Amino acid sequence: MAMTPRHVSCLPELVISSTHHLMMVVVAGLVVLYLIYRRKVTIYLLDFACYRPPNSYRLTKSMFVENIFLGDMDADSIAFQIKILEKSGFSEETSVPPSLTRISPRKSLSFAMEEVVMVMCSAVTELFQKTNINPKAIDILISNSSMFCPTPSLSAVVINKFRMRSNVMSFHLSGMGCSAGIIAVDLAKDVLRVHRNSLALIVSTETLLLNWYTGKNPSMLITNCLFRMGGAAVLLSNRKQDKSRAKYELKHLVRTNKAQDDLSHTCVIQDVDSENMVGVSISKNIVNVAGDALKTNIAALGPLVLPFSEQLRYALSIICQKIKWNARRSSTYVPDFKKAFEHFCIHAGGRAVIQAIEKNLGLRKQDVEPSKMTLYKFGNTSSSSIWYELCYIEAKGRMKRGDRVWQIGFGSGFKCNSAVWKCVYNSDFEIANAWSDIYSYPVEVPNVGKIN
Repeated sequence: MAMTPRHVSCLPELVISSTHHLMMVVVAGLVVLYLIYRRKVTIYLLDFACYRPPNSYRLTKSMFVENIFLGDMDADSIAFQIKILEKSGFSEETSVPPSLTRISPRKSLSFAMEEVVMVMCSAVTELFQKTNINPKAIDILISNSSMFCPTPSLSAVVINKFRMRSNVMSFHLSGMGCSAGIIAVDLAKDVLRVHRNSLALIVSTETLLLNWYTGKNPSMLITNCLFRMGGAAVLLSNRKQDKSRAKYELKHLVRTNKAQDDLSHTCVIQDVDSENMVGVSISKNIVNVAGDALKTNIAALGPLVLPFSEQLRYALSIICQKIKWNARRSSTYVPDFKKAFEHFCIHAGGRAVIQAIEKNLGLRKQDVEPSKMTLYKFGNTSSSSIWYELCYIEAKGRMKRGDRVWQIGFGSGFKCNSAVWKCVYNSDFEIANAWSDIYSYPVEVPNVGKIN
């Protein structure tokens, strides 16, 4: 069909109209991208501080044995605890509050409050001194203590001690187990994304006094042998002016919860024994449960951090397993996470858990050294252990700008949580008070066999 002069005269108008619509689409797209960019908030870790108990709080192995011998425990309970302590990987420097070193431990609410205030406030005071931050500058406060949840809350205790502002947003997390430290970071991240130009203070600790078990249930006696005194304070920011002074930038945070599975749910649980005594029971299946939770967690974390070559090899191994489902199964390829991270902070929950992760992820001795030395020097300090480990890496002078560190936390529920940080600091790290004797480490910890 031939074009008439009328059709020809309409062409410029069509071209102009099409161009106009195209420009509108481009502008709209640019606006959307700009809004997405504006919504992206960078979370910085300015600094952190770990509590170091005084030497007078040390619980040496001989003192521990003496106390349980002179306490009201039967021979089997005493023998079991000595066996666990010998295989714990502890030094003579782990600490407990003074009320627990008495021959008859004095368990009371007032003593427990003294313990938690001393740990939390000491760590926060050190952090404020290091960062030169006024307590009234804090906008968000998050405390976590799994087993001790008094009224007023522990976050209110911190507000009172440091005379913080009346409009500070405060939260307290309880019952979240040893992985609560990373959960607190996740909560702070979400709040900081909503409230711009803010500072968030996280205080992580766990009290020992009220949870010291004096019964006969072996699964509950384990907590006496593994948990020790500790705590940490962490300062996060989303303020642009803090970029130049920050130590780390939060890159990823992945949380895994296996509470829908009965075995995982009851793996670590507070309960009463046959004599109606309260304690925290730790199942023999904890290593297997932790391994299963870690697999689920790294399945979500891997695509975010691993190079493409490692992801491809992992995917191919899965495909091979599916194809050969009828024949002898080929093993699943374990990605090399050393290509994604320079440093690892594995929750110092116990020697068996650290060794299992070292083996399954193919890590080097240096990779698990911070976890083993933290367990050796401080014991299991619950949610704060990953900060003692990061502090160890800094004190050793191993952290460099651009390095990536993977914090792995395990907790009751059962939970496995991961936080990935990238070092953005330009200067050398100072040796913190918690590891002022860093030149004495690492030490060789005797391998005394498997914990049954």
